[in-house]
Amino acid sequence: MSTSPMNRTTTPGRGDPACPAVDWERAGELARESAGPPLPAVTRGLAEALGHALAAPLRALTDLPPFDTSAMDGWAVAGPGPWRPRAGGVLAGEEPGPLGAGTAVRIATGAPVPAGASAVLRREHGEIEESTGLLSEHPAGTAVPGRDIRPRGQECRTDDVLLPAGTTVTARVLGLAAAAGYDRLAVHRRPTVELLVLGDELLDSGPPRNGRVRDALGPLLAPWLRDSGAELGCRRRIPDDPAPLRAALRDSTADVVLTTGSTAAGPVDFLHDALAATGARLLVDSVAVRPGHPMLLAALPPASDGRPRLLVGLPGNPLAAVAGTVTLAVPLLRRLGGHTDAEPLRTAAAAALPGHPRDTRLLPVRRTDRGARPLPFDGPAMLRGLACADGLAVVPPGGVDAGATVEVLPLSAG
Repeated sequence: MSTSPMNRTTTPGRGDPACPAVDWERAGELARESAGPPLPAVTRGLAEALGHALAAPLRALTDLPPFDTSAMDGWAVAGPGPWRPRAGGVLAGEEPGPLGAGTAVRIATGAPVPAGASAVLRREHGEIEESTGLLSEHPAGTAVPGRDIRPRGQECRTDDVLLPAGTTVTARVLGLAAAAGYDRLAVHRRPTVELLVLGDELLDSGPPRNGRVRDALGPLLAPWLRDSGAELGCRRRIPDDPAPLRAALRDSTADVVLTTGSTAAGPVDFLHDALAATGARLLVDSVAVRPGHPMLLAALPPASDGRPRLLVGLPGNPLAAVAGTVTLAVPLLRRLGGHTDAEPLRTAAAAALPGHPRDTRLLPVRRTDRGARPLPFDGPAMLRGLACADGLAVVPPGGVDAGATVEVLPLSAG
């Protein structure tokens, strides 16, 4: 074993009483601070921009609606009735001619309103009298000026800021951008991530056997990282051997290297020694949170092109690894990708939420109409509770009483 300053007996959080574990909230702050400024802006087509963060405010390129449009199927009418219907009709996508006083024309929802029209008379409120051929309104007074017309610019005017920089590009944002006239968007580059799954005991297929267990974290983390704004470049297994681990850390070109396992002080936990051997600088080494306290964050030597590189080390137990993901990896990746931090979600505790005597606890919960309810199977090596959860309650030391307010971290939709 190495006897470097990062060795098993002097690394902060791993036995040195002078260097206690980092507070849970502070750990997230350090992860964001370590990211530095967001990654550079790039231009992407709408479909390719999905999941990125806007690098500039989204400004309207047109008025919305771009012209007065009909809000209903019916007749465009000019002035007070009754009206003489004009032949034909106006459909969406057409440019209608002007409408003279006392006349009407059939119109479809979304179609441009003819110049001179004062209102749209809904289909169910209009009736053409056989004797006169005139269109009347029933009941009277329904075609008041402006009725069922969406005026030009009702939603926005050209150059209005629709969304601020830092907004995550979702399917809904793509729809708004397209409506506002965009074909391409300026977004921040996604951080690239290399996922290193450590351990000789892991299987890639079939049930556990011969003392070995299935790799649950590879399938779990890959979509979670993508959902957090990352570009997963590579996922590979690393054996319990310090040499290949050192080589992987040295040679990775990813913005962030994410490892699972080997963060504690067991006989095959080589991560701290590998970090020391590659010249890494520890930023967080153990966090006062359960599960997941032996997580870590380190600054790796820059890439050959000078780009900064960071490493998040997750514990090997599945729920503990998830705790490390939401504590360090997600804040880091979102800040690198330029995403704005979401407002904390707070809700009542539907039942007492048990806590740890000294540390913050991240507890799988399900939100109900009465608040957050704790779920069973919440041990560090378990995933059953997490699979049924829609959030992780941030339980302070000592626990939370029923009815008290608690912060809940949303879980990845991946």
